[in-house]
Amino acid sequence: MGNHVGSSAHFLESSVSVRRVWPLAAALLALSLTACDSAVVDDKPAASASSAGAPAPGAQEGGDGLSLPAAVKLLPVGVEKRDGYQRTSFKHWVDEDSDSCNTRQEVLLAEAVKAPEQGARCALTGGEWLSYYDEETVTEPGKLDIDHVVPLAEAWDSGASEWDADRRMRYANDLDAERSLVAVTARTNRQKGDKDPSDWLPPAVGAQCTYGADWVATKLRWKLQADEKEIAALEKLAAGCTDTVVVYEVAP
Repeated sequence: MGNHVGSSAHFLESSVSVRRVWPLAAALLALSLTACDSAVVDDKPAASASSAGAPAPGAQEGGDGLSLPAAVKLLPVGVEKRDGYQRTSFKHWVDEDSDSCNTRQEVLLAEAVKAPEQGARCALTGGEWLSYYDEETVTEPGKLDIDHVVPLAEAWDSGASEWDADRRMRYANDLDAERSLVAVTARTNRQKGDKDPSDWLPPAVGAQCTYGADWVATKLRWKLQADEKEIAALEKLAAGCTDTVVVYEVAP
């Protein structure tokens, strides 16, 4: 996926167009997610940190084909702080390109295994989705939540408290990274809440490697820190996911 370029409006216009070509790709992805080593939207074999030319923590290059254990080593370690957090600090579900479909609806359109009907003001009916956290098929859009893989509160704790409002908006509506926002059952999203992988993993065991890769890729993309407990949990998870591939591109 391409980098953000220029204003947040330009960012969302370009990213939404990429998201919308997904329905067929989403069907293929849905089949692959049942295997724990299916990884992040990439079919390259896993690479070691040395063979992948892994950048140092915080480097601008991004990562292409890193193994999950190698990617975890790139996370900057820090102490997380919740002081001052409000969900309203992140303006989300915007319709930046004024096409009547907000970010939630764009993700639903992109990730549908069977495309829904689209009515006035982007009202969606019918369709079919695979919630990869619990490997359940959902046929009603209202039963799905759009999950920020790294929750807004966790992002705040990990560095977003220092960002300006525009950058937080871009994070909350990140359509330019295919795995930062995912459509999952409302039940699993609410069980997860704002927990990190030390306190919550998807109930479907076959989804846990993919989830670890999505989490790490999102944190590296946005240069967010991880605390020691989180790192320990990710290292433990990654030890059983050595074939899982992490791909990320640093957000501008």
